[in-house]
Amino acid sequence: MKLQPNKSIFSQLMKVSLPIMASNLLQTLYNLVDAYYLGKLGKEAISAPSITMNISNFIIVFGVGFSIAGTTMIAQAHGADRTNRKRVDFLASQVLTLNMFMSIVVLLLGTTLTVPLLRLLQVPEGLTFTYASQYMAITFLGMPFFFVDMVLRGTLQGMGDSVTPLYVQTTAVVLNVILDPILIFGFGPIPAMDVAGAAIATNIARAISCTVSLFILFSGRKGVQVKGRLMRPERKTVGLLLKIGLPASIGQALSSLGFAVIQGVVNSFGSAVIAAFGVGNRVTSLFNMPAQGISQGCAVLAGRKLGQREHGQAEQVIRTGLWTIGIFISIGMALVFTFGDYLVRFFVDDPEVVSYGVQMFRFTTISVVFFALYTVVCGAFQAGGKTKPVMTMNLVRLWGLRVPFSYILPLAFGLGTQGIWLGMALSNILVAIWSFILFKRGSWKVTLEFATC
Repeated sequence: MKLQPNKSIFSQLMKVSLPIMASNLLQTLYNLVDAYYLGKLGKEAISAPSITMNISNFIIVFGVGFSIAGTTMIAQAHGADRTNRKRVDFLASQVLTLNMFMSIVVLLLGTTLTVPLLRLLQVPEGLTFTYASQYMAITFLGMPFFFVDMVLRGTLQGMGDSVTPLYVQTTAVVLNVILDPILIFGFGPIPAMDVAGAAIATNIARAISCTVSLFILFSGRKGVQVKGRLMRPERKTVGLLLKIGLPASIGQALSSLGFAVIQGVVNSFGSAVIAAFGVGNRVTSLFNMPAQGISQGCAVLAGRKLGQREHGQAEQVIRTGLWTIGIFISIGMALVFTFGDYLVRFFVDDPEVVSYGVQMFRFTTISVVFFALYTVVCGAFQAGGKTKPVMTMNLVRLWGLRVPFSYILPLAFGLGTQGIWLGMALSNILVAIWSFILFKRGSWKVTLEFATC
């Protein structure tokens, strides 16, 4: 997908961002579909994907970080010289090598640490623990498929083609939707597998999309081709990938660990609060998907502008993204605040779960607006490869603010579950204000220097 110079910045941004939004939405649907069907089995079953999401996010972020670095580097390289096909092929090949290596590391860590992590997080014994351990162990076995998909998305999005990854993702989600009820509840000769069936369905769908992604990457049909001879790690390129990717990875990993710690606090309140927390996070995450899409679109388009050394245009891209998402998320959160009980009941028709879910929305919806704006600002820093400030803000948001609040407010101040929700809101608002200040200073406006290809 080409970005025509005579188009408005908003038009260019939407061409890149809208397919990314749809792709991110489909990725979220993996867990939403699981949550919908598992909710029919009870609150213990629906807790499994919620608990797994926090732990798996902590482990997989190193692959995500390299994909982010790859997107940034490819966007700037493509913006600086669109005729240099060899450089883009080389960068894509390097990113695939790193992600394949990291996928094996994640698989081994995940399968080894599943039970110890669940015990560390105080997951209640019984069905909740059994379901969570089954779901998590199977999910980690499919991580290599997920990591290859990230390479395809990061590479093509860096070149401005966000439609092809959307098609691949759509195929995977459709397969998951079809397979979920069959494997969870059984069909004909296929036995009911309960929670394990949901994880197996996801892995099968991801294996198919991984196969398609590899074909696209190695065939060269989309303007970039991974080649075996280019996959051998090159020191300067790997160094730049690490410089950009590691801070992003560390920030996201420790943030995810913070979420896992908070999940431990939530777990101490019982299965009803666990279920409400899981559903509430999924609903707000669903509405926040456009912010992530705009942020990634900003990273691509602003990165291209920075590669062309058009720093003023790069800033205008981010400002356009902020106005766009600000309007959308404000409307969305107003709807969640008003109709939150219906949203929770859609997943789990349990009065106790609904009550806690509504309570959570009352505290967090306003802060989600701030977090969406913060997400878009992070796209500016990604565009310039300046991921250390994002890492710092993520760490402060979780470890400096939310984790302490999650312990102090519920326990020391006796606010119970309301203290958890209030801590979430305060951490989002404060870090968003901080990000606006850093964005205004303009230190993210950097043009990268690449190895000669």
